[in-house]
Amino acid sequence: MNDCTAINGNDLTAKGFFANNKPLGIVACGALAREIEEIVKINRLQNIEVRYLPAKLHNTPQKIPQEVENALENLAKKCGQLFVAYGDCGTVGKLDAVIEKFGATRLDGSHCYAFYAGVESFEKLHDDEPGTFYLTDYLARQFDNLVYRPLGLDRHPQLLSEYFGNYTRLLYLSQSNDEKLDAKARDAAKRLNLRFEKIHTGFGELRTTIEEFAILAKTDLAQTGLAKEEKIK
Repeated sequence: MNDCTAINGNDLTAKGFFANNKPLGIVACGALAREIEEIVKINRLQNIEVRYLPAKLHNTPQKIPQEVENALENLAKKCGQLFVAYGDCGTVGKLDAVIEKFGATRLDGSHCYAFYAGVESFEKLHDDEPGTFYLTDYLARQFDNLVYRPLGLDRHPQLLSEYFGNYTRLLYLSQSNDEKLDAKARDAAKRLNLRFEKIHTGFGELRTTIEEFAILAKTDLAQTGLAKEEKIK
């Protein structure tokens, strides 16, 4: 995790945050569910409604904009502000058109690797070694279900060179310090015949963005007298 001081959701409510009683609506990829629930718990955030969409939508990114639009349409009926916990995620700008339609905001970056590592840091990582295959905690946990078996590598190992012949390393961007997930990520690298590296990112910009949006999207700071940088204890 990053070392931001947690925002106390009880104090936000007491200070008049969420005074209009309309919750913050979040549409999120199911692959981020554990991390978002932890961020909400850490900060004791209240008056937030989250709709998680199936992580498997990433296998058919053309379907993501419509699914997000459906979820936003439902949340817009009862939420004051809307936030989308997706990057572009292979929608080539079509998701942004949906977000603009609803006046929502989304995470910066093209996908979860970018906002975990930080957009600028990820771009440098990618430029330094383009032939990198990335894992997050979720992907390390679901490697067989989302990568190995769907590609048929369990049945046709000879396909490995066709899929990963141009890759040189597997970079594990970890959100937690979990020895079992480390072992899974290392095993994935071995099975893909790639050099293993790890960077601990914590929740990265996912955490800081949700924390800041939970305050700024719902509050007139001029009325409360709080500075944007103030951390409520």
